[in-house]
Amino acid sequence: MPDRYTRDMRGHGPTPPNPNWPKDAKIAVQFVLNYEEGGENCVLHGDAASEAFLSDIPGAAQWPGQRHWNMESIYEYGARAGFWRLHRLFTGAGIPVTIYGVATALARSPEQVAAMQDAGWEIASHGLKWVEHKDMPEDEERAAIAEAVRLHTEVVGTPPRGWYTGRCSENTVRLVAEHGGFDYISDTYDDDLPYWTEIGERDQLIIPYTLEANDMRFATAPGWVTGDDFGDYLIDAFDTLYAEGQASDRPSMMSVGLHCRLIGRPGKIAGLRRFIDHIQRHDDVWCPRRIEIAEHWATHHPHKRFERPSQMTRDRFVELYGGIFEHSAWVAERAFELELGPAHDSAVGLHNALCRAFRTASGDERLGVLRAHPDLAGKLAAAGRLTAESTSEQASAGLDMLTDQQRMTFTQLNTDYVAKHGFPFIIAVRDHDKASIMAAFKRRIHNDRATEFAEACRQVERIAAFRLMDLLP
Repeated sequence: MPDRYTRDMRGHGPTPPNPNWPKDAKIAVQFVLNYEEGGENCVLHGDAASEAFLSDIPGAAQWPGQRHWNMESIYEYGARAGFWRLHRLFTGAGIPVTIYGVATALARSPEQVAAMQDAGWEIASHGLKWVEHKDMPEDEERAAIAEAVRLHTEVVGTPPRGWYTGRCSENTVRLVAEHGGFDYISDTYDDDLPYWTEIGERDQLIIPYTLEANDMRFATAPGWVTGDDFGDYLIDAFDTLYAEGQASDRPSMMSVGLHCRLIGRPGKIAGLRRFIDHIQRHDDVWCPRRIEIAEHWATHHPHKRFERPSQMTRDRFVELYGGIFEHSAWVAERAFELELGPAHDSAVGLHNALCRAFRTASGDERLGVLRAHPDLAGKLAAAGRLTAESTSEQASAGLDMLTDQQRMTFTQLNTDYVAKHGFPFIIAVRDHDKASIMAAFKRRIHNDRATEFAEACRQVERIAAFRLMDLLP
């Protein structure tokens, strides 16, 4: 089987589904508070070096074999002060949040865990430790996922239903899905709405997260300098998505990413507070926990599997799509050899692949495709010998209901057209009715052969597009 391109560039496509958020909300705004303090790189935790990521220390670097006292104290601020400031803000506003909790950090913060639970917040898993996973061997990462779930369950009392690693590897999403038991995974940033992905036999819900509506940019460049920088960005993002939801009747989702040691500082949290005030002045806004989004999506948008062209064997691919170009299975055979992927598992995507095979064929090969098409309302139609697709297409334009005079006219035009151009008159009849087909016939018969050859090829591609729409989303 040829190489397949696994990245999904299509997603929900040009018409995303209406989420049907509760109470007809125009937008779901979901706040995530990352709890990483006590789970970061530190020699006390058995790590080889100190932490260097997401702090207020400019240009921080790891210190191999040493404790970084300043870095540790910045993380400690998040647990000791920042968390409680955020706890007061969100409980006071009546907005529940989702905690991305690093299991070892949760184990070192029992009072904070109790406060999360008392507030009714969701505690999702943020992995075992807040460390880089990109170079972690697959077996080691699989074991770390299992240990994260075990420790989380021991500390919190219930297993996590959501997962976000953050500093993940190329294997993370697959390994978490294979572990099973998660209502959602959030280690992607590729959409404004949840979606399903198929990993082996598991249909896994993905709820994309954000690195831009995220206070981490207080610690990166380019990034936020003042609380207003962050607040203004959040307000602009919200206003855009809220307006889109009103105009298109396709509400969206906005994730906001927060960290106790960053947004928990007094000068930064003021921008977040203004954002919360802003959204609470709007009607039709839903502020759920992430697990509630997962439950809603699973209920209202359950996954439906279908045969995907990019995953088929050659024989199955040709069996299903060999007749899309009339009696010309070679088009499908050549399309199969292209770099197909999820973007080709739709009518538009597969049409592009088949057309590429057709367009790069020789002139004689394309002429063979044109000659494989039947005459409109010709002898084959009268004898009931058209393909099922051609029969349906001609009937859709009423060509199976011609008067004797109309049939004689079509017969004469067919004869004259073939004599002049060397192939039958081809038109995508689903775009027309009898009158417009007759008008096009009478007009195009006067074209020179090169012009008509090009037009006939375009019509063949248009016919193929309609046939694929009957088979694929």
